[in-house]
Amino acid sequence: MNSTDDLPSPRHLILDLDGTLIREDEPLPGAAELLARYRGRCVIVSNNSTHTARGVARRLARMGLAIEPAHVVLAGESTVAHLRRAHADARILLAASRSLRRHALAQGCTLVEADADLVVLALDPHFNHARLARLANELRRGARLIATNGDDNHPGPGGTLVPETGALLAALTAASGVAPMAVLGKPGPLLFEEGLRRLGPGATRANTIVIGDNPATDLRAARGPASRGRCGQPGRTGGSARAADAQGSAGPPRVVLSPSGSGLGVARPWGALSTA
Repeated sequence: MNSTDDLPSPRHLILDLDGTLIREDEPLPGAAELLARYRGRCVIVSNNSTHTARGVARRLARMGLAIEPAHVVLAGESTVAHLRRAHADARILLAASRSLRRHALAQGCTLVEADADLVVLALDPHFNHARLARLANELRRGARLIATNGDDNHPGPGGTLVPETGALLAALTAASGVAPMAVLGKPGPLLFEEGLRRLGPGATRANTIVIGDNPATDLRAARGPASRGRCGQPGRTGGSARAADAQGSAGPPRVVLSPSGSGLGVARPWGALSTA
């Protein structure tokens, strides 16, 4: 399937961020128009574990992209919410950005640097050999491991890639011999279910389309309980095979995968995404 022309106009959108709406600090073509067209009827669901929703909304506003923080669902913040629900009394060694650590403290998490019950790994900009050794030894001592997401990288400027949490997780599991008890971001259901909830009671699996650039996260996540329908991957090598595979599975997703970093043209192939 090479276009979305045969997809019905969606009522709601679940949008990926990096490689779909932006590439680092640059908006991609069509992003502003799409957000304006679906204002109040779209939500960003991203494996970003560095920023808060408020910070992402401010960052996008500087690029001319308007969305409310309440319509931004991020792996980092969602992990903190999970920790408060499921591990309220845990001592947590959180390897993360200052922004996410501040958010975790504000939400009541108990953060420690030793004798942790949980090691929680996000995209830690200060990750180095000493940090790796500290985390690995906490795990060998008996702490359990949770990761915000498993992405190896995300698109950067000029066709470059930016290493992600999954790359750090691979190093940590190799060093410690301990596998994570949970990886909470996409393609798991947690973020997509929260995205549908944020869209309100009018958002259903049948009237919501997922747009992303990564079949390993966006397509697999949408195969879960969040959305269903058809899979289109315009511009991706091997897209027809993946679309056929999705259509042959039970409850295929309604997903549109854009070529990584190509942006969202409001004519083709995204012309079918008109106001419903």
